Amino acid sequence: MGCLYSYVYALALLGSLTTALHGLAHETHHSHKKHKVALFVFGDSLFDSGNNNYINTTTNFQANFPPYGESYFKHPTGRGSNGRLMPDFIAQFAKLPLIPALIPAYFRTDHRRFINGVNFASVGAGSLVETFSGFVIDLKTQLGYFKKVAQELKKLGDKESKTLISNAVYMFSIGNNDYTIIFSTNSSILNSYTRQEYVEMVIGNLTNVIKDIYKEGGRKFVILSVGPLGCTPFSRALKLQQTNNSGCLEELHNLAKMHNKALPKKLSNLEKTLQGFKYSYLDFFTFATNAIDNPSKYGFKETKKACCGSGPFRGLNSCGGKREQLKEYELCKDIGDYLFFDNGHPTEKFNLMCAKLLWNGDHNLVQPYNVKSFFEFV
Repeated sequence: MGCLYSYVYALALLGSLTTALHGLAHETHHSHKKHKVALFVFGDSLFDSGNNNYINTTTNFQANFPPYGESYFKHPTGRGSNGRLMPDFIAQFAKLPLIPALIPAYFRTDHRRFINGVNFASVGAGSLVETFSGFVIDLKTQLGYFKKVAQELKKLGDKESKTLISNAVYMFSIGNNDYTIIFSTNSSILNSYTRQEYVEMVIGNLTNVIKDIYKEGGRKFVILSVGPLGCTPFSRALKLQQTNNSGCLEELHNLAKMHNKALPKKLSNLEKTLQGFKYSYLDFFTFATNAIDNPSKYGFKETKKACCGSGPFRGLNSCGGKREQLKEYELCKDIGDYLFFDNGHPTEKFNLMCAKLLWNGDHNLVQPYNVKSFFEFV
């Protein structure tokens, strides 16, 4: 069923993109403006703007019900927050339209120009195909959709399409679910691989996708580290349940640290071996950890407990009351006081802080380039 669905999904996408291109060709031919910089978004729930609304999955991997989205959009969009996500803000800073999700119905009804970019991200997606397989659009499949878009863009003309692909920015948040799944599903995967081997597989899949996009002509990449996974409300609640002790889930936290130690080295090697390759790496782990440990410094009152959820730290996956097992949930009074909206995802307020940091922030946390420079020099 999953293969058949993906095939139909891809065919519908190609049809909608072809339709959009007919209107676009005339516009591109007569445009003498500076080249636009598109934003292509890949990854997980930190970036998904609603793709999982349109796939055959469960409510555990969706956020298309209240109170998600209510602070900004006034209705749920599928984003796992109360409002905008990091790519939304980057698109606004770059003066692009909000990035449309890779959903054919969206293109057909809204007629947005996808030359500004497309969002492929999926709640629950991992770098590994096996991570929540059958419920999400994994990174490899997201790459496949991008390749179809790149192929369709060639109908603009060889020069125009090459310029668009090379000037574009490619933004990734991936890896978080590959580690969280081990603890949320009682996986035995670490009985088959050492922790280092597992981390290398996760990063290897990511760098292979980056290299494939490079082969298509992509040159500018934005990559987030994985977050402080052991210190989310979910992980705190899980540790309390398992050990009756409070604090971060150290084993998961240490896997995140291993990932974040290895990934920058891989990116640096890519820069040395791939001509013209540039990247912006956000140490999301350190920035989020600093905010969790120093709430008032970042304008928060609560950084350990979620705004929306139930149980200890509101760490149970019940926000919205539509999930499979838990129908009761609590919602905080002032979302602006909280770093976490639900048991694993930031509020719009913290997403904005991260986006500002990415755009033109602290060189200790964003390096070697900031994202603003990727949109300015074309």
